[in-house]
Amino acid sequence: MVRLKLSIVRNGLRQSGGRRAAYIASAVVVLLLAAFLLLGLLLLRGHPHAASVVVPLTAVLALGWAVMPLFSSSGDETLDATRLVLLPLRPRPLVRALLAASLVGIGPLFTLCLLTGSAIAVARGAAGAATAVVAVALALLTCVALARAVVTANTRLLSSRRGRDLAVVSGLVVAIGAQAVNFGVQRLGASGLAQLDPFAEVLRWVPPASAIGAVDAASDGAYGTAAVQLGLTALALTLALRWWSATLTRLMTAPDSSTLQAAEPAADRAGRRSGGPVVARLLPPGRVRTVMERSLRYAWRDPKTRAALVVSLAVGLIVPLFNALQGSGSVYFACFAAGMLGSMMYNQFGQDYSGFWMVAMTISSPRDALRELWGRALALVSYAVPYSVLVCVATVAVLGEWGRLPEALGLSLSLLGAMTATGAWASVRHPYSIPPEGNRNVAPGQVGLVWMAIFGGMAAAAVLSAPVIALTVWLHLAGYAAAWGWLLLPVGTAYGALLAVTGLRLAAPRAAARLPEILAAVSKG
Repeated sequence: MVRLKLSIVRNGLRQSGGRRAAYIASAVVVLLLAAFLLLGLLLLRGHPHAASVVVPLTAVLALGWAVMPLFSSSGDETLDATRLVLLPLRPRPLVRALLAASLVGIGPLFTLCLLTGSAIAVARGAAGAATAVVAVALALLTCVALARAVVTANTRLLSSRRGRDLAVVSGLVVAIGAQAVNFGVQRLGASGLAQLDPFAEVLRWVPPASAIGAVDAASDGAYGTAAVQLGLTALALTLALRWWSATLTRLMTAPDSSTLQAAEPAADRAGRRSGGPVVARLLPPGRVRTVMERSLRYAWRDPKTRAALVVSLAVGLIVPLFNALQGSGSVYFACFAAGMLGSMMYNQFGQDYSGFWMVAMTISSPRDALRELWGRALALVSYAVPYSVLVCVATVAVLGEWGRLPEALGLSLSLLGAMTATGAWASVRHPYSIPPEGNRNVAPGQVGLVWMAIFGGMAAAAVLSAPVIALTVWLHLAGYAAAWGWLLLPVGTAYGALLAVTGLRLAAPRAAARLPEILAAVSKG
């Protein structure tokens, strides 16, 4: 299984130089982050509250392993057990093989660095060092086994329509949880590490955080406590492996009854009602109307598109409002709404899955490509602009800075226009496939390419928005913001519209010329 995974990854990287570069770049970024965090944990060594930091950190790390694979954008298809159903494999050897293959990758290496740094931060003496070796191995195996067990137990749910709809709620949970962690870190930085002591005292008995707690206990000479805490982690690992084996057996032998065919007619009727003639009459005529209707239907009916939209709406509202309510916000945080929704412009053709060939057959000239891009962009703008205005007004209302509403709106709309332009170009220049089934939004081997395209486009959008940002800064430094700040609204709106139109016009000829390459790229999933 390890050789199979390495072969699949290696063959995926051989497909193109761009994919290799993206994979290497993403690996370097993750390893640099791991090294930075490892250095920070090593600096905690000898600190009186080091255990209060590393024990909750291990618990959060395990929670991430258990939850994130359910709605991660880059599931590991090389470990998909449903692809092995027809092979004569017994559960226990298969579990051991899959567990070994799960330890190969950037994610396990990142986790190993954090667990090693956590153990070193609290290890003292020979007993602590010996316990640390066992604790790190047990904690890593528990995290990986728990993740695979959870994914295996929910494989059929995640591949069903109900499971894909559940991903919308999961995305909201992640968005809200990330903000909760952010505010917790801010309060921790202001009040000190002593606030974590009560949480650490409880979590040191919860596996796999109890393994790191055992290192601290062994360093203090409490060998009995350390043995019990290691035993708890070993017991958790055993239970996770048994659960994984049982669910794997059931998955590979029981019939699939998770599909919801009976619910399809009701869903179809709801989708038809959402795109009725009343809405159609409000849209521009011709091909642009057809493309807009199709894109809006995707946003409402396609589970993955809907999940991305709901998460973008939630994060775009939560970040500015939560910071404003905490007293540390700014009206400029309202740009999060435009930024999150603007990111949905990226990989427009991949959202059509393999059905893009039907769209490609209707594009025979740059003019057809331009109308196609216009329809997709206008569909996004039709809800992104009102929502950005709503978030700006809500943020300004909470902060009570109504005089800055025009500049917040101007910056948001200019950013939205810039991301529409760069998103259209990225959709044409760096398209990627989205697997139609399962909980993956990226085909194996394309994760690095996706992140590079998105973050590169966002960086380009920030550069394109620089004139409006510079004008805002100049008005404040020169003292003209109170009298002339309202100009930022028309200037930002006009500049954003100009960027969007220019980006679409530049991307259209490229789309018409690269149509076969785009079709091949988006159909690989």
